[in-house]
Amino acid sequence: MSKTPNLGQGVQQTALQQTRRDFLTTSASGLGGVALTSLLAQDGLLTQGAANPMAPRLPHYTPKAESCIFIFMAGAPSHIDLFDSKPALIKQHGKSLPKEILDKARFAFIKPDTAVLQGSKRVFKPYGQSGMEFSDYVPHLGGVSDDILMVKSMYSEEFNHHPGQLLMQCGASRFGLPTAGAWLTYGLGSGSKNLPGYVVLSAGRGSSGGTTLWQSGYLPSTYEGVLFRTQGEPVLNLENPDGLPPKLQRHGLDTLREINQGRYEKIRDPEIASRIASYELASRMQTAAPELTDLSKENTRTLEAYGVNRPEPKEIGGRGKQGNTYQDFARNCLMARRLVERGVRCVNIVYASWDHHSNLDPELKYNAGAVDQPLAALISDLKQRGLLDSTMVVWGSEFGRTPLGENRGGSKMNTGRDHHPFCFTTLMAGGGLKGGYTYGKTDEIGWNIVENPVHPNDLHATMLHCFGLNHEQLTYRHQGLDMRLTGIAGNVINDWLA
Repeated sequence: MSKTPNLGQGVQQTALQQTRRDFLTTSASGLGGVALTSLLAQDGLLTQGAANPMAPRLPHYTPKAESCIFIFMAGAPSHIDLFDSKPALIKQHGKSLPKEILDKARFAFIKPDTAVLQGSKRVFKPYGQSGMEFSDYVPHLGGVSDDILMVKSMYSEEFNHHPGQLLMQCGASRFGLPTAGAWLTYGLGSGSKNLPGYVVLSAGRGSSGGTTLWQSGYLPSTYEGVLFRTQGEPVLNLENPDGLPPKLQRHGLDTLREINQGRYEKIRDPEIASRIASYELASRMQTAAPELTDLSKENTRTLEAYGVNRPEPKEIGGRGKQGNTYQDFARNCLMARRLVERGVRCVNIVYASWDHHSNLDPELKYNAGAVDQPLAALISDLKQRGLLDSTMVVWGSEFGRTPLGENRGGSKMNTGRDHHPFCFTTLMAGGGLKGGYTYGKTDEIGWNIVENPVHPNDLHATMLHCFGLNHEQLTYRHQGLDMRLTGIAGNVINDWLA
C-alpha cells in the first residue's frame, strides 16, 4: 500500500499546479529545490503520472474496521416507537408538555398552545443477554441485540430534513461538503480494483437530501458515491453498445488515457486523475458488476434469511413505499455484504421516507417491516462469515420524532409525530464497537437527553477512529484551510470501543 499524502496535512495545491520540470527550474535554490521535491514525492504530492487515486493507503494506526455499511433512514424514524420505551409517556398521554420545556421548544409544524403528549402503542421487551429493549415492530433486530451498540442520546441542531441529513452525513449542514463515505475512501482508498470504493443503494422514495447525501464536495470526484440501480444495469450505459468489439473499446480507452495523461502531466489537476481512473474502472466494472448483482449462486437459506423474495404487505405503505420496497431493501442489504466481500470501502443504503406526521402506526409498521428482517440478517451473515469484526454497520437518521402528537394547523392531535432533534437513537454493530451495549439516556418522556449526549461530529470522530484515522489529522486543503469531516469539533467516544 502506498503512503497516504493527505493524512495530517492539507494537499499542497500549489505544488499540484506545477510540473516537476517547472518546479525545479523556478526554485530559488537548486539543492533546496531538489530536497523539497524529494520530500513532496515521498508524500505522494509529485508523481510520475496520474496514479490510481483509489489505491489502498495506510491509516494513522492499526484499524479495527475496514469497511462501512451506513444504512440511512431518511425522514427520521420515531425512537419512542422503536427503541426508547417510555412508560411514563403513556401515563401522561393527553397532557400538555410542561411550560418550562414548551417555552424553549422549536417545532417544524406543531402548534405548541394546543399540543399534548402522545404515548406509544408499541409493546417493548428485552432481548438477549444484554436485555436491550426493542419494540414489537423490530423483533428481528432484537434477535441480534447482543451484537448491537444502541446509542439513545444522539442530538442535532437541525430540525428540518435536508439540513439534518447533511449534518449527519457530512458533519455540517452546508452544501458542497464531502460525506463520511467520501472521507473514508479519500483517507484509505479501496480494496476493490473492479468496483467503486463508495457505492450507494436506495429503496423507497428518494430522500429530500438527494445526491448531496453521497457527494464528494471539495474532494476529488473519484471519492463520490456511485449510485447503483435496483434493476437492470447497476449503472446506466455500463454495457457496450451492440457491435462494439472489446478490442476497439480498449483502443479507445488507451487513446483517452494518453490524452488525459498528457494533460495531467502539464497541470497536475487531480480531477484529471479522477477522470482517468473512472474510465478504467468503468471498463473493469463491465465484468465485475454483472457477477456482483447475480444472486443465483446465493443459497436458498441466505435468500430467505434476508427476505429477498418477500411479498409486499397488503396494508398501506404510505411514505415508505415505492415499487417493490420490501424486496429492494432486502436485496440492498445482501448486495452490501457482497460489496464488502469484494473490497468496497463504503456502502450507503438510503431508505425514505420515515416522515410520519400522520398515520404513524400503520406506516411505521410498513417501514419497520421492510428493514427489520434484512438488517438482522445482514448482521448475522457478516458475523457468520467472519466479516463483522472488520465491517462497521451503522443505522441512523437525521433526528427523531416528538413525544407530542402533531396538531398541524391547530387541529386536534392527529396520528403522527413532528421533527425532534433534541434526542434520537442510532444503532451500530461490528467494526471494533461493543455489542450488547446501550449508551446514553433520555428523560422519562423522550424529550431531552439526561446522560451522555452524542453529536454527529462525535459519531464521525469515533467511526474514523475505528478505521485507524485520527479525525483531527485527516484533512484536505480547500480555499486556504485544512478541512476535515468533524470541522473544529468531535470527540472519540472510548466507551463504544470493544
